[in-house]
Amino acid sequence: MLDLVRLRVLVAVARERSVTAAAEKLHYSQPSVSHHLARLEADVGAPLTQRAGRGIRLTEAGRILAARAEEILGQVEAAQTEVAEHAGLRAGRLRLAAFPSALATLVPRAVARFSAAHPAIDIALNEAEPPVALTGLRNGEVDVAMIFAHGDSPAGDDRNTTITPVLTEPMYVVTPANRQWPGERTKLATFAHARWIAGCERCRLHLVAACEVAGFTPDIAFETDDYVAVQALVAAGLGVSTLPGLALVANRHPDVRIDRLPDDHRRIAVATYGRSPAPLPVQAFITALREAMVTPAWP
Repeated sequence: MLDLVRLRVLVAVARERSVTAAAEKLHYSQPSVSHHLARLEADVGAPLTQRAGRGIRLTEAGRILAARAEEILGQVEAAQTEVAEHAGLRAGRLRLAAFPSALATLVPRAVARFSAAHPAIDIALNEAEPPVALTGLRNGEVDVAMIFAHGDSPAGDDRNTTITPVLTEPMYVVTPANRQWPGERTKLATFAHARWIAGCERCRLHLVAACEVAGFTPDIAFETDDYVAVQALVAAGLGVSTLPGLALVANRHPDVRIDRLPDDHRRIAVATYGRSPAPLPVQAFITALREAMVTPAWP
């Protein structure tokens, strides 16, 4: 019976045309490669290589066996991949971190679809804003992180991560429903003298930057990550704010007015650790997310 390791050595020698180069390619020592070739020749009962100047070349028997060895190794690798794929989706777990408005809108349909297709995989859901989710991803605490970025800024630190775009959502200015304003309600400058309610750190930075582009620095009176609380504060007349579309799809307070900001948006993405391809459960979840994705009817 032919040994797969020795066949792999023969294929490497055939490709590299050098024992030394084959050893470097396989991360073996040169004597180890020579030993495997000698044992393979003893197994088949025929010389497989011969010297050619400073290099080495295959004999006719060596060429025949090397060609077959490539086919054999390819079939073995294909079989290993198929078995891994089969087993990889029949057990295990998937840990997902997502920000609140995604957990309330996009995630439930995707998780339901994934669980129906792969019931043996346990799913853990964690609420986390993008910086915390990405840290968890890098630390191995999370398998998938749903993140966002405002405007055209990068959705995440792409070092050792793969970023897959999911959705672009509009941004809205949120004001008390019963209050009038002396200006266009789709322009932030109209609310330059109002008190403001800011969200998470990333959202706050974007709010300040957007207001400064509009020519003023916002007077931030309250800060909260809770988009339900933001709307309640606005409805009580304690300030104005901006919110993304998903937050308003998830919850809409009856006593606020929203106006879409034409030049602002937020981009949603999925972050996974490492380069493609991702582990099979992660790939399957991203597929489920795409299949379950229905662009919300924006307010």
